Amino acid sequence: MDDFDRFFDHMARFEGTDGPGRIEEIVQSLQILTLSPLIGRPVKGGKRELIIGHGSRGYVALYRFMADFDTVFVLAIRSQRERGFKRRR
Repeated sequence: MDDFDRFFDHMARFEGTDGPGRIEEIVQSLQILTLSPLIGRPVKGGKRELIIGHGSRGYVALYRFMADFDTVFVLAIRSQRERGFKRRR
């Protein structure tokens, strides 16, 4: 529940009045994982990251693809502007 609170607080502060619209865009972007679950860049622990948008509207979805079950589990979504997110150049 804390993750949801953190996410929605960040959306309210930085996304302005169209928070629900932005959430819909993020959810739609995650749909690519149904067809291409390995599209995200690999990270530690067998997880992957899907980049959604860019710049001030950029988000990263951390997920794990379980091939045996043909299932993707989205573990976290973070804004690239959130504290603690390190940019990779």
